[in-house]
Amino acid sequence: MQKSMASAIPRLLRQTNNDYLEKVKLYQWLAFAAVLAVTTLLWSLKEILIQLFAGVVLAIALCALVEQLRLRRPMPRLLALFITITFLIITLGVVLAIVVPPFTEEFQELLLQLPNAGKALWELAIGSIDKLSDFVYGDNPQGIWDQRLTANQFKFAIPDTPTITTGLTDGISKLLGLAGDLGNSFIQLIFILAVTLMITLQPDSYKEVTIKLVPSFYRRRARVILKRCGDALCNWMIGLIISSTCVALLAGISLSLLGVKLVVANALLAGLLNIIPNLGPVISTIFPISVALLDAPWKALAVLGLYIIIQNIESYVITPSVMQHQTKLLPGLTLTAQFIFTVIFGPLGLLLALPLAVVIGVLIKEIIITDLLDNQKAEDIRS
Repeated sequence: MQKSMASAIPRLLRQTNNDYLEKVKLYQWLAFAAVLAVTTLLWSLKEILIQLFAGVVLAIALCALVEQLRLRRPMPRLLALFITITFLIITLGVVLAIVVPPFTEEFQELLLQLPNAGKALWELAIGSIDKLSDFVYGDNPQGIWDQRLTANQFKFAIPDTPTITTGLTDGISKLLGLAGDLGNSFIQLIFILAVTLMITLQPDSYKEVTIKLVPSFYRRRARVILKRCGDALCNWMIGLIISSTCVALLAGISLSLLGVKLVVANALLAGLLNIIPNLGPVISTIFPISVALLDAPWKALAVLGLYIIIQNIESYVITPSVMQHQTKLLPGLTLTAQFIFTVIFGPLGLLLALPLAVVIGVLIKEIIITDLLDNQKAEDIRS
């Protein structure tokens, strides 16, 4: 009897162990399937998620203004929000009334001058090629490259009737597509503004809902991390407004000293495009260089040099001064984030690439480095 019981116990233990391993494998497969399903769902909702993030960014900025007002004048949150929004609308209306008319007029003239600038650049390039060819070969008739390039340029300048019909059909299709895109963009803007207002009215409630999605043992730490993400976004937005304003002022002063036309339009474009890191400053130089090229080639080179100086001042003087507490992002990581988020989320991802990178940088620093890697390193040292 004892021998049979002694032999049965190991078999029972082995069977229990096998059942436990099978359950663990089942749980692992279920967890993997759940992660895969959640990832697929989030990917299908990526456009809504980026719009939600845009609403959160705007809500953080609006909440900061509301809290500053309540610190100076104690009042209900709803009243402070109403005063803040009214002040922003009035300020925006005054700025638009002062700036938009000259900006619109100069920007239209700027667009009209771009083809002339392109033609001038084309002629300058052809003349340089002719001179270089004369210097190298010596027997190239003057203007031969001009004739060849011009012939190639206008080789297919006269389309036939089917080409005109096809072009007209394509133009109508593109126009309808543009109208649809504008309507879709308007709906997205309304959604973002609605999310902004709802979060601003009850920020603590939405914060608690987010924290409840975290395991209970990590909720206290999650509150700290969320606060640091909000502080990082606030610092980024304040620094961005200051740096963009400084870039616009410096660009306006520089273009005025050089005597370049359309100063208001070019300065405002420089400030607005400064919101897009890396790519924005490069695009902003195209317009003033085109205008300056129509006056004299040396002015175009002078504008390029001044814009390079302005961007260096913004990168190494203004931004470090106003963003001392911001999460430091390397230029290579910023450019990579722009590329990745633009591919995933489209144009809105390009605009929000930097705040997304700021938040991800805080999460990596606080969760992965501080909570996981540093704690693991400390446990290894103690052991």
